[in-house]
Formats: sequence, structure tokens, C-alpha cells
Amino acid sequence: MASSALPRLLAGAADVIPRDGLQEKLSLDRPLRVKLGIDPSRPDLHLGHAVVLRKLRHFQDAGHVAVLIVGDFTGRVGDPSGQSETRPFLTEEEIETNATTYLEQAGTVLDVSSAEVRRNSEWLAGMGMADVLRLTSAYTVARMLERDDFRKRYEEGKPISVVEFLYPLMQAMDSVAVGSDVELGGTDQTFNLLMGREIQRDYGQAPQAVVTVPLLVGTDGREKMSKSLGNAIGFRDPPTEMFGRVMSIPDGIIADWFRLATDLPPERAAREAAQAAREAKAALGRAIVRRYHGEEAARAASDEFDRVFRDKGLPDEIPELALGVDEVEPDGVWIVRALQRAGLAASGSAARRLLREGGVRVDGDRVGDEQTRLAPGATYLIQVGKRHFHRVTVPAS
Repeated sequence: MASSALPRLLAGAADVIPRDGLQEKLSLDRPLRVKLGIDPSRPDLHLGHAVVLRKLRHFQDAGHVAVLIVGDFTGRVGDPSGQSETRPFLTEEEIETNATTYLEQAGTVLDVSSAEVRRNSEWLAGMGMADVLRLTSAYTVARMLERDDFRKRYEEGKPISVVEFLYPLMQAMDSVAVGSDVELGGTDQTFNLLMGREIQRDYGQAPQAVVTVPLLVGTDGREKMSKSLGNAIGFRDPPTEMFGRVMSIPDGIIADWFRLATDLPPERAAREAAQAAREAKAALGRAIVRRYHGEEAARAASDEFDRVFRDKGLPDEIPELALGVDEVEPDGVWIVRALQRAGLAASGSAARRLLREGGVRVDGDRVGDEQTRLAPGATYLIQVGKRHFHRVTVPAS
């Protein structure tokens, strides 16, 4: 429990508030209660979530208590951090489904069996009006508007619900309820985490130390990883898909991904990242697939990628789709429709963009004309980008 564990616990952290806060907590010479809150707003975890889960695992490995807060109550609202508009409310059924899958997936990084798992409805659902009034009296609207996202929306005349103002206060009450010594979160959560310190102090508790971790940039190399932006790699993505998406990342983020998305020791991660980009990405892809699917899957995904893209082969398994007769017009099927039905494009606009950008091939030939039709009575091999293949059968009309 001593401060000798400090370097390991601080490795990869973006900030510690206050600067000597974690060292002071460790000097208590007892297992610390280390809190991480997750709002089950989506059913899947991605590599961005793993950064903070891995840091919580470091605390577990050092003998501290991981307190995992499932935000089944706050999740009804959704965290307003970084949002440009009010989020829709989730139903209790959606929250429960997402929470279950979250915990299952978190177990690939965290020792969930030894963690203290709590749901914040335990204390938030029973709060009466007097409790809410006491909580809200601890903070001012002016301080809330210091948040970049709230201030920007206020200046742009976009609505901010009172419920959203309550969100950071409710999350802070989580820290009070579980007696948090340390709270972890991404750098985009700093405001909420510091609110926990304020409210703990107001409720007569020693304020928690705050440890933030960097945000993992997504596969596009620009925005933080997010399922909604389409730049995420999920814990449950198939090995070949996971490996292929790693191989597509921009060269400039390879070193950060080695540091934030793998379990490799810092010295080895730095050596791997220093290789030529192709070799570095392959090593990165194997390390990530190994973490979530095992050594055999990592080796197979790497071999498959080489066979398909370096050796110009085709995947061993290509999904197939047989369209119905009622989907075929006399002159065939519109290529945009075929891309959507095969799951190669999420929408018509996405399909048209792929065609304009030259990212679609049919039977090996590049197709850029948005009006292309696939003639009836044939099977076509459709390829999008370097990794996505689908055989589509168009029946005779």
C-alpha cells in the first residue's frame, strides 16, 4: 500500500489533482477505495474505455478496492460532458441491458469478481426534495457555466436542461455514498471528478484525489474514440476485423496506441512503435487482438491480413447475401441499395460517399457511378476498402 506503488499507479496518467493527492492517500497505509463510474448509455465497450479500466486494474493489482459504480440512475439522463445538445432519456430496460453487457466486457480487463459493484440508484432514487435542495445549494449556476460545453451551448442559445446541471452533482453524490478515496476518469471528466471533491467536503468527508487518463484517439486519427463517430474498435469485434482496423490507423497515432491500448511494458511499447509503420501496426494489432481474443486468434488474424492484402488473396470466409425476387427491378439492383443490404454502408448517403471516393469494387473492378445497377441472375463479389467483402446474389426477376 505504500508510496512505492506510486510510479506504477501514475504510469500513463494525464493528471493528478491535487498534485500530491495520490501520495497523501497512499500514506494512509490502508487499501484505498478507488471509484470509477460508468453510465451504461451504449451496450458495447471499446478500446477507449479500456484505458481507464486498465488504470483501475493497476490499483487492484496494488491491493486497493475497485469500486465500480454502474450509473443506472444517472444513466437515465446521460453525461452531458462534451455534448452539444441535450441527450434523450434512456428507458430502464435499455439501461439494464447495457449495464449487464458492460460488466461482462469490463471483465476482460478488470477483476470484476473482486470489485465492489454498486448501482447509484441505491442512494439517488430515494433522495427526497430536501436532500436535493441541500445538494444543489452546494454549487452555483455561475460555476456550472464555467464548463466549456455548458458555456458554449449557453452562448449559442442552445437549451441546457436543469437535469443536466444535476448530473455532475448526482455523480458527486456517488463519491459521498461510497466514501471514495480516489476517483478515475478521462480528461473530459475533470469537471465532474472535481465536483466530487467539492461535495464530499460539503458532506464532511475528506475529498477524494482525482486521477485522469488521456483520451484514446479513434481510428480516424482526429476525434476521440466513439461508436457514434464510427472510429471505434469494440471489445467484441471479431479478431480479423479488430486487426484490420488497427492496420488502418494513421501512422501519427501508433505510439499513443501502444501506450494507451496495450498492456506492453513501456520500454517494449516504445521499441515496437519505433519500427517501420507497417511492422509497428502489425505488432500493435497482434497485441490488441491477443488482449481480447488470445494468442491463437492474434496470430490467425495477422496471417489472414497478410494473405488477403499483402498476397492479394481473398478471406477464407466471405459473408453471403441472397436478395429476394421482390427486391429486384427489371434492370437489376441499385448498387447503393446492395451496399446497404450487405451491411457495407450504414446509409444511402454513406454508400454514395464510398462510391464517390473510389472505395467500392465489384468483381475486382472499381465502381464510382452512383447509378450502377447489378444485373439480375448473377452473384457479385463486392469489396469496400481493403478489408470488407460480401457476395451478393441478385436473382432473376
